[in-house]
Amino acid sequence: METLRIGIISRWKAICGISLHAEMIAKEFIDMGHEVTVFAPKSVKQWHHIIYGEDEPFVVRCYYERDAGNRFDITLPSLDYVVVESYPLLPHRDIERAVKHVDFKVCVVHDQRREEFGFNPRTFNCIVVFDERFFEVVNSDNVVVIPYPCHPIVRGNRRFAEDKLRFFTFGRQPMDEYLDYLRALDELSKIYDLEYLVVRSDKLLPFDRNYLVQTVKRLSLKEIYKYLHNSDAHLIPKKNTDGYVVSSTLYQCLGSLTPTVVPNTRHFENLPEINGYKPAVVYNGLKDLKEKLIKLIEDENFRKSVVKSAEIFVEMNRSDKVAKKFVELCKRPIVIVN
Repeated sequence: METLRIGIISRWKAICGISLHAEMIAKEFIDMGHEVTVFAPKSVKQWHHIIYGEDEPFVVRCYYERDAGNRFDITLPSLDYVVVESYPLLPHRDIERAVKHVDFKVCVVHDQRREEFGFNPRTFNCIVVFDERFFEVVNSDNVVVIPYPCHPIVRGNRRFAEDKLRFFTFGRQPMDEYLDYLRALDELSKIYDLEYLVVRSDKLLPFDRNYLVQTVKRLSLKEIYKYLHNSDAHLIPKKNTDGYVVSSTLYQCLGSLTPTVVPNTRHFENLPEINGYKPAVVYNGLKDLKEKLIKLIEDENFRKSVVKSAEIFVEMNRSDKVAKKFVELCKRPIVIVN
C-alpha cells in the first residue's frame, strides 16, 4: 500500500465532536502506515470545547478561531492529501489558500446549517457529510456520505444489575439537560435499588438525591469505557436543535455495548432500525422515558435486542472502516478542482 502524507486541519484534543472525529481517523491513518500531520488551533473559543492533554509530535498549533485573530498562519508542507474538518469558526479564506497546492482535498462538514458553511465547495475534490440530511448544508455536486466513525467494540463482563442498577453519564452538558433523567429516576428509585453516577468535567450539578453520586473529573477514553462496563445503562443528555447534528458521544460509547438511552432530538433522528431495534433507546418525553427505562430493566429480550443492534451498527461504522473510505476517495476523484 502506498504511504500517503496526510494533513488534517481540525480542532485537536478538544471536548467536541470535531476533535473526536479527527482524532479517530488520524489514529487509523497512522495504524495504516500513513504519515499524518495535524494542524490545530492555538485557542478554542467556545466554553465547552476546552483543550486538554499534551499534543503529540505530529500536531502543529497554527491558527486562531474567530475573535482570536481568525488566521491560519502556516504554509503547508508537501502533502498528498488534506482533510479539513469544517466548522463555523475557521479562517476559511486562509485555509482555502493554504490547501490550494495539495493534490487531493477533502472537507468534512460539521456545520449545522447552510449559512454556517464558509467554504467554496469547489475548493475541494469532495465534501464529506455524515448522512443525507447534511445535503441541505452544502449544495454541491461533489458531496459523498461517510458516516461518523464508531469506536470499535470493547466488551465488558458485568452481568446486568449484578449488585444494583447503575446508570452513568459523563461530560459537561448544560444542567437542565439532566432533568428528564433525574425526574425519571426519582420514580424508579421508589421501585429499584439504583445509583446514578454523573462524572462532570467542570463542576457538580446543583441537585441532591440519595441515589445521585457525582464527581468532577476529565475522563480518558479508557476511563470512560471502564465506567461504562461497570454500568447497566448509559444516559446521554441532549437538548434539541434546529440544525443537522450527530452525537459524537454516542458514536464514541456504543462500542462498550452498554445499553444507551437518548432523547428524541436531531442528534439521534437518523439512527436506523436494525432487525426492528435502534442502537439506542430513544424516548419522547418523561412518561415515555420512565416506561422505556422500566422495559430496559425488566425485559431481557428488549435489552439484548438493543445491544445487538448497537453491535451491528458499530461493526458497520467502525473507525478503521471509515478511515479506509477516506483513503479510497483518493482512488476515484469526484471533481477536478479549478
